[in-house]
Amino acid sequence: MDATEKVHCLIIGSGPAGYTAAIYASRAGLNPVLYQGIQPGGQLTITTEVENYPGYPEGIQGPEMMVHFEKQAARMGADIRYGLATAVDFSGPVHKVQIDEEKWIEADAVIISTGASAKWLGLESEQRLNGFGVSACAVCDGFFFKGKEVAIVGAGDTAAEEALYLSKICSQVHMIVRRDEMRASKVMQERVKNTPNIKIYWNSVTDEVLGDKKVHAVRIHNTKTDVKEEVPVSAFFVAIGHQPNSGIFKPFIDMDEAGYIKTIPGTSKTNVEGVFASGDVQDKIYRQAVTAAGSGCMAALDAERYLSAKGLH
Repeated sequence: MDATEKVHCLIIGSGPAGYTAAIYASRAGLNPVLYQGIQPGGQLTITTEVENYPGYPEGIQGPEMMVHFEKQAARMGADIRYGLATAVDFSGPVHKVQIDEEKWIEADAVIISTGASAKWLGLESEQRLNGFGVSACAVCDGFFFKGKEVAIVGAGDTAAEEALYLSKICSQVHMIVRRDEMRASKVMQERVKNTPNIKIYWNSVTDEVLGDKKVHAVRIHNTKTDVKEEVPVSAFFVAIGHQPNSGIFKPFIDMDEAGYIKTIPGTSKTNVEGVFASGDVQDKIYRQAVTAAGSGCMAALDAERYLSAKGLH
């Protein structure tokens, strides 16, 4: 086994939360080491145009924006590395994190910014057209299909909220629901059902998203009647939930039933002293780049105060 490396502040993950934490931690003199994880740049690297992040009046491509974040963190002095955290040991006063199943790092403070991953249906066409009309975020991408017909799949509160959001900007929303009822709260269901330009397809699954270079239709399969129909749409939104990337922390960190890390309200502190969480791994409500960045800032400031109180900074 490689010799253990000791670092002052370790940041796990490289979306807006991780990079912002790295910028603040660097400026505070914490000499942060950041591991980028399996998807450097996080979910924004699978988003095309970002129009709702302040400071970009013309909008910016998601991947380009994350390059900016990375360059800024590097310029401040963050040690940015490619690698994946594969195990942790938070049982003692020193926090241990394993990278790529081989190297162990000991850190005085750890900031978890591992994000969440959208759940997908698992269709080949869904991945092929991702960014070309297929999206897992209606709030991010719905605007680009203003006045057009779109489809959304899902039956929970998020799907209902996103369908209602889309109904305000799109001419028609085709909502595909797997069973003969929705999981969403009663009030959300009523709103969806009472919105004239939302059409619900009950007992239905998505057979395929159709399109060559971009989405032009969706094939919907009614599992009760076995009837398939092609519905012309310009976009296909998947709203079947997100999975927080928190599995390796389960033995030590308090989480909710869905696996989102619990933080002390108003802070980024977890139940383990010296371990902080920011971004989508602990936020299932807002899930925006700007809120993730804000919580990354909080985590770095909390880490700095913790290290100062411990006499380590």
